[in-house]
Amino acid sequence: MTTHRGAKARIGLLGTGPWAAHTHAPALAAHDGVEFVGVWGRRPEAAAELATAFGTTAYDDVENLLEVSDAIAFALPPDVQAPLALRAAAMGCHLLLDKPVATTVEAARDVAEVSGLAEVASVVFCTLRFADATARWIDEQAAAGDWFLGEAHWLGSLYGPGSQSAYAASPWRREKGGLWDVGPHVLSVYLPVLGDVTEVTAVRGPADTHHLVLRHTSGASSTATLTLSAPPEAAEAALTLHGKQGRAALPTWDGATEAFGRAVDALLESARTGVPHACDARFGARITEILSLAEQAAGPGREPAA
Repeated sequence: MTTHRGAKARIGLLGTGPWAAHTHAPALAAHDGVEFVGVWGRRPEAAAELATAFGTTAYDDVENLLEVSDAIAFALPPDVQAPLALRAAAMGCHLLLDKPVATTVEAARDVAEVSGLAEVASVVFCTLRFADATARWIDEQAAAGDWFLGEAHWLGSLYGPGSQSAYAASPWRREKGGLWDVGPHVLSVYLPVLGDVTEVTAVRGPADTHHLVLRHTSGASSTATLTLSAPPEAAEAALTLHGKQGRAALPTWDGATEAFGRAVDALLESARTGVPHACDARFGARITEILSLAEQAAGPGREPAA
């Protein structure tokens, strides 16, 4: 971190949508170790509104915000995020990235490579890795080992009948669907517990639904059903492991704002020590690689439900 000892880390925010307003900005404004130095967005009026709400500065020029920041938090579509992350890293800013890092393998690998060459810390905000209850559970199951099978389903109702979600207006989610939006959550649990993925099989279901079957380096296999188009009555997120210890079900987790605050802590610690975090840009790139393989295996399909 470029600040002197005892100074707060200056963190800027790129993005002004509901995710930024409900999670990133509140966490940055409340963090004792952070000076929330500013907001930039593709819509200047939204940046001004968000900056006013959280007592910081709106920037019309992203370069100017990068210049006054030690680190940058991203709340942008993945393929907008990736090129801006390259610019931030080149200017020496540590990176608090959103998932997925990018939806193309080349772009995700570029972020991992450039952040490494620039020697900046990176953390990808996979919520389950930073929410207190689920983070502890993941560590416990990884230490236990000897898992035989993982089963997961993340049935979001973003595009389900009657949905009023603000996130339904997101063009990238409508284009890429549940595979890319909620798939990273499932993989962020499976990879540290069952090991890296060695084989990927995928088929499509209704609307944007994908069914994945994975093999892992530990020898275990796992399944995942991912969608944003489930009926609201069927919406659920669950993951269960089966092995010599019996069954272990992922617990419910606390709010995203609190989890994001812990991700900020992780970034500051990695920046201070120089020790890469387990959920860094390289991990984010691996998630993109696996999801790309699943997308290819599933082949073309229908668009998400209108």
